[in-house]
Amino acid sequence: MDFKQKDIRSLSLEELRSFFKSHGESAFRGNQVYDWLWKKGAHDFEDMTNISLKTRDFLKEHFVINHIRVDKMQRSTDGTIKNAVKLHDGLTVESVMIPTDTRSTACVSSQVGCSLNCEFCATARLKRMRNLNPDEIFDQVVAIDQQSRLYNNRPLSNIVFMGMGEPLMNYNNVIKSIEKITSPDGLNMSPKRITVSTSGVPKMIKKLADEEPKFHLALSLHSAIDEKREKIMPFNKQFPLTDIKEALKYWYEKTGSRVTYEYVVWKGINDNEEDVHELVKFCKLIPCKVNIIEYNSIDDPRFEQASKKSIDMYERQLEKNNIIVNVRRSRGKDIDAACGQLANKE
Repeated sequence: MDFKQKDIRSLSLEELRSFFKSHGESAFRGNQVYDWLWKKGAHDFEDMTNISLKTRDFLKEHFVINHIRVDKMQRSTDGTIKNAVKLHDGLTVESVMIPTDTRSTACVSSQVGCSLNCEFCATARLKRMRNLNPDEIFDQVVAIDQQSRLYNNRPLSNIVFMGMGEPLMNYNNVIKSIEKITSPDGLNMSPKRITVSTSGVPKMIKKLADEEPKFHLALSLHSAIDEKREKIMPFNKQFPLTDIKEALKYWYEKTGSRVTYEYVVWKGINDNEEDVHELVKFCKLIPCKVNIIEYNSIDDPRFEQASKKSIDMYERQLEKNNIIVNVRRSRGKDIDAACGQLANKE
């Protein structure tokens, strides 16, 4: 890549300082520019008003800021917002803001398309086109924070990596984006307000555990029986539940942090007593909680929301075994913004 086309946000603070020093400028200029990029979310060198016009022109000669653009925003009747986010190369991802009475949550994407092949998820049909860069993930958060302030009169409170893509298949960039989001030099958000959700990549769960992160881990489980999980999540053949269990035990040993299991119950697939029994056994492995998530249709006749009776059976059996369980009602369904529906329909 020609140096003039280099995205300035791919440089670390030290690299920025060195760049200015090597061109006869004060290294402190690097600090000022870094502050504009990461604390203030500048989209353009012209926004950097405490830097001289000459220096801004000099930056324009050498760098670009490949900022995202919210191409289309949709608002649901329940207040949920879905953004179609245009990337610098013309590709699109989607991100969502989910407001409640007490919080505003950003659901961000980490890949264009997805590396995995969950049968019930619209994003999986797109296939993976590329990983998102750390700044592209960061920009989604900044855009949603601005929308939360505008529409809900409060800043963003939580972030979930549950949008398009498998975050642990874009490991380095996801970790770098979280560093920027949580750093005092960036958005200064608490890592305890961030959840990274994986469909289950054992090697990467262990790698993540070795870093002893302060953010939370969620696993899209949906069945604790290998044969069933393979049918709805075919990659489970490569990453069977025995390997995932071992990785989760390792996670808890290293971090002491409980895991959230995300679980959709479908009619005729995982809605009987054996399924509940196996889930209860799985939950006894390490401290955890279970989110039972409402299924959101992607026009596939194989998948249909289970009955209230089945959901109640799950809830009753989990509570009986002292497992924390929440039944989550989907939001943003009228704009295809709910779990599993992000597919760039536009």
